[in-house]
Amino acid sequence: MKKKPTFLTRRTFIKTSSILLTAASLPNTLFARTDDKKLGVALVGLGNYASEQLAPALLETQNCYLAGIVTGTKSKEKIWQEKYNIPDKNVYNYANFDDIVNNDNIDIVYIVLPNSMHAEYSIRAAKAGKHVISEKPMAISTAECQQVIDTCKALQVKLGVGYRLHYEPFNREMIRLGQKRIYGPVNSIDADFSFNMNDRTQWRANKKYAGGGPLMDLGIYCLQGAIYSLGELPISVSARDTTLNKANWQSVEGSLEWTMKFESGAVANCRSSYEKELVNHLLVKTEKHSYGLNQAYLFDQLAGFTPAGDMNFPTVNQQALQMDDFANSVRYDLPVLPCGEMGLRDMFIVEKIYESIAAGGKDISLAGMPQVLDKVL
Repeated sequence: MKKKPTFLTRRTFIKTSSILLTAASLPNTLFARTDDKKLGVALVGLGNYASEQLAPALLETQNCYLAGIVTGTKSKEKIWQEKYNIPDKNVYNYANFDDIVNNDNIDIVYIVLPNSMHAEYSIRAAKAGKHVISEKPMAISTAECQQVIDTCKALQVKLGVGYRLHYEPFNREMIRLGQKRIYGPVNSIDADFSFNMNDRTQWRANKKYAGGGPLMDLGIYCLQGAIYSLGELPISVSARDTTLNKANWQSVEGSLEWTMKFESGAVANCRSSYEKELVNHLLVKTEKHSYGLNQAYLFDQLAGFTPAGDMNFPTVNQQALQMDDFANSVRYDLPVLPCGEMGLRDMFIVEKIYESIAAGGKDISLAGMPQVLDKVL
């Protein structure tokens, strides 16, 4: 018998979670606890995102704290230990990482490595009995995503993906406006996340480590934004490589665009590039109105508009809210909102985008896509 698709909906989320994220207010105090014990988090990989975003966020979290680090750079160890009061016993490298199984101070492992290493270290963390958060994309293929999901399920550990915008009020307002049809059914969505990556020596420009170009890094935000702003999964996708300077981008694409079609008739046109100045918008059109975010995917300074006027929401620490919610899921055995299956869904679409590019822009069916959708209705 064919398994009925399962959707993660807001109704289910509210029934099973102690947090209710609203677009109007997202204080850290909304994460209820029954005790004051925080869960220990170990960051695996101490690059820019870990050092500039996740570690500072862990100073603000209510339900978890930075307990350990995993790094291949010896010189970083003492710097991080002194800054975050991390004991020697909670410091690991990539050779002794598996010894983390013996450390009861670490409950959650957050994988912040190059994309091609996400699956390996997620699986190793799960085998060590640790709950896992993987940065996006959760792996570089659907096969790897499925391996991670299967391992975590078999070992009964929680698995989440670092989709921070699910906790950001401007993006949650896009979810509310679109899925509740506040201005009518959505006809079209335009999403773009691009910037000029002048340093092409970094791992993001190398397919061996990145798995792909801006689609894997930036485009996933556009893909997700289109889906959650409509509240519907796409049924097909067509795409083309729009790289401006092929000589500069021989390992991965420098730019690309794709179109997702939906059963309702809505269309999402998306773009992502490493070859142009910063663009990050998520715009929606209905029959009579338009609204959206002209600053959509950043950590702060987001901005949006509706027919009623500009959006006005507080700046929140997206990473702190994300990690606190995951800690709550671990503590109270609740479903994870940005779950592994959502990461698998996104990688399924990513693979079809690349398939379409290889086929000269052919419209590719998304039949067989994991039926995971974050809804508010």
